[in-house]
Amino acid sequence: MKRFLLLTLWAAALPSFGQNIRIGELNSYKVFPAFLEPYKKGMELALEEINASGGVNGRKLELVSRDDGGTPGDAVRVAEELLSREKVNVLMGTFASNVGLAVANLANQRKVLFVASEPLTDKIVWENGNRYTFRLRPSTYMQTAMLIPQAAKLGKKRWAIVYPNYEYGQSAAASFKKLLLQAQPGVEFVGEQAPALGKIDAGAVVQALADAKPDAIFSSLFAVDLQKFVREGNTRGLFKDRAVFNLIAGEPEYLDTLKEETPTGWWVTGYPWSEINTPEHTSFRSAYEKRWKDYPRQGSVVGYTAVYTVANALRKAKSADTEKLVEALKGLEMQSPFGPILWRPIDHQSTMGAYVGQFAQKDGKGVMVNWYYADGAKFQPSDNEIRLLRKEP
Repeated sequence: MKRFLLLTLWAAALPSFGQNIRIGELNSYKVFPAFLEPYKKGMELALEEINASGGVNGRKLELVSRDDGGTPGDAVRVAEELLSREKVNVLMGTFASNVGLAVANLANQRKVLFVASEPLTDKIVWENGNRYTFRLRPSTYMQTAMLIPQAAKLGKKRWAIVYPNYEYGQSAAASFKKLLLQAQPGVEFVGEQAPALGKIDAGAVVQALADAKPDAIFSSLFAVDLQKFVREGNTRGLFKDRAVFNLIAGEPEYLDTLKEETPTGWWVTGYPWSEINTPEHTSFRSAYEKRWKDYPRQGSVVGYTAVYTVANALRKAKSADTEKLVEALKGLEMQSPFGPILWRPIDHQSTMGAYVGQFAQKDGKGVMVNWYYADGAKFQPSDNEIRLLRKEP
């Protein structure tokens, strides 16, 4: 009996090389399907590639995916279930910024690594940043900063702003005001509309913006809100002879739905997937199209890169231990379909960038033209500002 007990204790102390490493992924699949279905396909492609090559450290990766309901409360409950019931090693995912912040707070409490793949709020790595949370996509500050040079170049004095009234939109509006004033002192903000997410009264919003008589408009609307805004704005002539800038509107998830209604000339951040011919993107696009018989979207890139982030951290750490993974992710350099990225030790933000370009129409479809890649490493506040935001010495 004693010999059996010793053997049992010895076996329990051994590393579990035969067990899968479980990634607990949660996202708002029912609320934001346009982005998250391609995201899921990107994740699955990365998982298949990694496991086909032997996994990580001799172990396979496994995705345990759940819908988070699109609300902070539901997301925290789902994350708790993934940790306690499914025994996942890592948390990953979320879409809406308020949901991402809630899961980040839980990760800090539970001391588990959370790779926030999509939420764009600056707070997730700055004011509310913590040891266990890392964020992949360029933040609202970063993507707004990418548009500022083009906005300031126009020299427009009177600006109106429209944004969805939750964390992401509020953060985008605040960043735009701050950065444009720095680049163009004396600019005026003459109108501001903040409809509830998914509930825009496009006619009223467009009329209010027109009444403010702005020279230019900054928007962070997306999905159905963007589609309704564009349709009503086209009908009422809001965009005629006015410069418009819009975060993330050039992502195919949202641009594709505009079709022949796509306004021309808008400056946007997005993803001109069919025209990017770098070796790393061509390889990704070919693999994605072969696997899914479809073209990639922005979500595809995010899901794919998020899974590879976890795999690369595991390889560097040579362990699935949370504390070792956190240290491994700090300063981790890796490839993505957009090229090399670095995970910044100072704030746990990756340097993944975004494509900046203008709306145009081609064959009755919306496209991005005059585009270029904006490296996320070049659109950050100073290290001193970040330390102050994170309340660090």
